[in-house]
Amino acid sequence: MSATNMDPPYREAHSTEPLPRLAVGVLVTLCAAKLLLHLFTSVRHYGYFRDELYYLDMARHLDWGYVDAAPLIAVYAKMALWMGGSLAALRILPALAGTALVALTMLIARELGGGRYAQFLAGLCILLCPAVLEVDSLLTMNAFEPLFWMGCIWVIARILRTGDSRLWLWLGVLAGLGLENKHSTLSFGFAVTVALLLTEHRREFARRWIWIAGAIALALFLPNIIWQIRHHFPTIEDLANVRREGKNVVLGPLAFVKEQIFDIRPVLVPVGLLGLFWFLRDRCWRVLGLTFAVFFVLMEVAHAKNYYVFPIYPMVLAGGAVVLERWLENRAAGMRTTMRAGVVAIVVLGTLPAVPVATWFLPPERLLAYENAIGMKPAKAEVHHESLLPQPVADQFGWPEMVREVAAIYNSLPPEERADTGIWAGNYGEAGAINEFGPQYGLPRAYSRHQNHWYWGPPPQVYKNLIVIEWSLDDVRDNCTSFQAFDHYQRFGMGEENTQIYLCRGVLFDIQKIWWHSHHWN
Repeated sequence: MSATNMDPPYREAHSTEPLPRLAVGVLVTLCAAKLLLHLFTSVRHYGYFRDELYYLDMARHLDWGYVDAAPLIAVYAKMALWMGGSLAALRILPALAGTALVALTMLIARELGGGRYAQFLAGLCILLCPAVLEVDSLLTMNAFEPLFWMGCIWVIARILRTGDSRLWLWLGVLAGLGLENKHSTLSFGFAVTVALLLTEHRREFARRWIWIAGAIALALFLPNIIWQIRHHFPTIEDLANVRREGKNVVLGPLAFVKEQIFDIRPVLVPVGLLGLFWFLRDRCWRVLGLTFAVFFVLMEVAHAKNYYVFPIYPMVLAGGAVVLERWLENRAAGMRTTMRAGVVAIVVLGTLPAVPVATWFLPPERLLAYENAIGMKPAKAEVHHESLLPQPVADQFGWPEMVREVAAIYNSLPPEERADTGIWAGNYGEAGAINEFGPQYGLPRAYSRHQNHWYWGPPPQVYKNLIVIEWSLDDVRDNCTSFQAFDHYQRFGMGEENTQIYLCRGVLFDIQKIWWHSHHWN
């Protein structure tokens, strides 16, 4: 290796110590447990999540960008469609991503100098962490985000350990793909950059490799940037609408920290703090500690949702596992074995009660009873959340029933009237449900002006009649010559969906003319 790539501060003990052996058997066991856990829980009692239905529509309209998402989520959904588009086909993808995250966290622990026990403890923490379990139970970009971020951390740790600056090229690839997965990777990249500038590793910016890596990331992200420019930056408009209309619950600093502790469970907090403090104290790993600190503060200041921080936790949990292993190494053999087992038992017993809440293990009635019994009811993330269940659970109810009700209305019409009747959905979940389940009932495609559905319209014809979902009674009266109302109610679904479905006859507007004058991005 050239002297250029081994300049200080990398001439340290970390660069000369061989890596511990990879605990292959442990890795395979934990990964198998993770995958089986999701396979046996994610499709038992619940249905398609609202956003999953939206992503399936994205997969039917592949593009380099969307109003509220980067393009890779549509690729994941397209893969699910290739496998048949069933709920199991959707859910196997985040389960596999979560399984890969367990393995990657163990590799990070090894890169930090962790032996067999540290690798096992790091993987176990990720396997049982409720925040990770919930994210990996749904097909969203959040299930894949930690893979890209922790892939970057693994590369950074190897650069810090070996001094091989050429590895930045791999980080450029991972960061670029991460940006195509979710735009919040920009915040992660900002935190890494600040952390480098705050340490002696700022000298990396005097070398060409990190700049080439930045160019690679930009090149991979460029198609989405071009899409945003061509469409006048709809994502920025969407985010501004969310802030202006006060959609999300805004947490103060203490409340934000409290939610983080609740989400990852108190028993894992000391493990993460041990890792964070070690990173900040150790000259070689300080970049990692500062990356976490900068990112966490940034999320607090930005009033981010609690799950925005989840992708960065595997790093500090891996670090904490290494610290615990080294601390226990100094104990007598008999005591060391007992204390190692004790730590594992504490982690398992402290996280296991949260597993039924974080996965779709219990049917809704038992889930509510269990939450009340253990006092673990999640706080709502959105101001207008009205449901008996947490939103990620409630948004999995009612979609097939709604489509059957719409189909009953549509198919009750005479054939000539059906030909002039379209379906107008108030939000992307309703439109996605019609487009996913509707073909089996002979329903036409649903149209909506919500989010990216606006770009997929207007309908090819001017309908005389519309079946409208989530319209107010005033809207119906103002826009229909006559109408019929049909009740719709799902006990466990979101309150916003428990509104009447209307058959609007004699539509008083030209849907094609008004389409381009208004859209609903929020």
